[in-house]
Order: sequence, then C-alpha cells, then structure tokens
Amino acid sequence: MSAPAKVNYLEPTQSTGRLFIERGLEGSIVMLNLLRFREIADYSAHPELAPASPVSGAEAFDRYIRHTLPFLHDRGGELLLLGAGGPFLIGPEDETWDRAMLVRQSSVASFLAFASHDAYLAGIGHRTAAVEDSRLLPLSELLPPA
Repeated sequence: MSAPAKVNYLEPTQSTGRLFIERGLEGSIVMLNLLRFREIADYSAHPELAPASPVSGAEAFDRYIRHTLPFLHDRGGELLLLGAGGPFLIGPEDETWDRAMLVRQSSVASFLAFASHDAYLAGIGHRTAAVEDSRLLPLSELLPPA
C-alpha cells in the first residue's frame, strides 16, 4: 500500500473562502502566514515575471514582498512581522517552515479589496513561483480574560 500523496496548500479554495466570509469577523484581522519555499523558483506559470537567471524561492518571495507592500499599505494593511522560520518547538518534528509572516488588515473588506486589486495581482506570480506549501490563518483579536 502506497503512502497518501502529500497535499500542498497554495491558494484558498471556494469552500475555505466561503467559511472565511461566513465567520463574520469584525474589526482588524491578522493573517498568520507560514511559508515553505521551492529551492529554485518556478516561473513556468508566469514567464513574464521571470528574472533573467534562476533565483531561489526565497528570492522570488522577496520580489513578491517588494511588489506587494505598496498595495497592502494602500488598502489599510501593514506587515507586522516577517520572520525566519525553522522547526517547531511544539509541533511535528519533521515539519519546518522557511518564513512566518503576520499581516494586519483593517477589516475583512480591506483584505478582500487588497487581494482582488488588479495591480497587486499583476505581481502575484512571484509568490506562485516561490512557494511550495503554505498556511494562512485569519486571526481576530480577543481581549484578555478579566
């Protein structure tokens, strides 16, 4: 019996997008991103963005960040943290992530406006080329218990 195929997560599905909207989050949200990069970026889906020489997935993701930040700020968002990853202290020992990112959006509506902005989408191919696997967890702020 063969092992089940590994599933990589790169984009939201219709189902996860619907669940995100149905949560009815109010106020600002923080997106926790966990990212695992390709060794060499794969620009086959977006050859128009490909650099002259091959680059690492990490380098392609840096290009994505440089492209994205102006659109993020324009839609009320901010990059709170871009951090180097590694193995978990608590979690699966064989699971590692190259980077973690925390991005604050002023609202779900501002996130959706950012994510559907044509000029932003024109550079999303850098992310596609860079990322082998990812997780995106929308977080809403809770007040500490009294």
